[in-house]
Amino acid sequence: MESLIKQKIQEIEQQEQVKILLAVESGSRAWGFESPDSDYDVRFIYLRSPEDYLKLEGIRDVIEWQLDDTLDISGWDLQKTLKLLYKSNPTLYEWCHSPIVYQERPEVEQLKELLPAYFSTKKMLYHYWHMAKTNYRTYLQGDLVKVKKYFYVLRPILAGKWVITQQTHPPMAFTDLIESQLEADLKPLIYELMDKKRQMDELDLLPRIDILNNYIEENLIWLEQQAKALSEEPKEWHELNQFFLDLLQEQSKRSNN
Repeated sequence: MESLIKQKIQEIEQQEQVKILLAVESGSRAWGFESPDSDYDVRFIYLRSPEDYLKLEGIRDVIEWQLDDTLDISGWDLQKTLKLLYKSNPTLYEWCHSPIVYQERPEVEQLKELLPAYFSTKKMLYHYWHMAKTNYRTYLQGDLVKVKKYFYVLRPILAGKWVITQQTHPPMAFTDLIESQLEADLKPLIYELMDKKRQMDELDLLPRIDILNNYIEENLIWLEQQAKALSEEPKEWHELNQFFLDLLQEQSKRSNN
């Protein structure tokens, strides 16, 4: 599958006339709790030519390349990416820390060096709290639930706790979050669920686990309280602007040589 994904990346570069700076796995496979029939969530960041950014009519800042039962491939323009970095977008931080990398160009190292300066505890925490709350209310209220939905709620809860305790972006690996942030008495239950998920299909159901639902509800309240109590300092645009301009200038020099 990796060779097919890399082939798709080359197709995107050729047909869209873009330079893909980073392409990674972003979903359950990167988090470490995929099912046998999980698809591949491939996400990428790309750069267009300097001329494209100067067009009066503008240009679309996302590429949605493929979506089927096996592959889900889409990406963000670098300009959009940097605007989201200014807002401390957690998804971007996850892409930049994915353990499964399909393509990474040298420019990405410079991008990663900018991440700490735009990290916002408040924005990160609100993101993970909202994600956990939405998934919990949508998927875990019935008598029978999809096992994978517990992980789509527990992971953001533990990620939020990491943000509070560590003041950094949480790791991608779910097991790292379990070991660092989950209470010891719940760890055997979660590891057992992970084993089940690896053997179950995406749509398989199991009875709701009340002890986990109670844990989730308590932590949703606590995370919201923590987020509301936080303040944040405004960020500057200068470093992001300079990084973007430097890449465009380098791109222009190469095209003229």
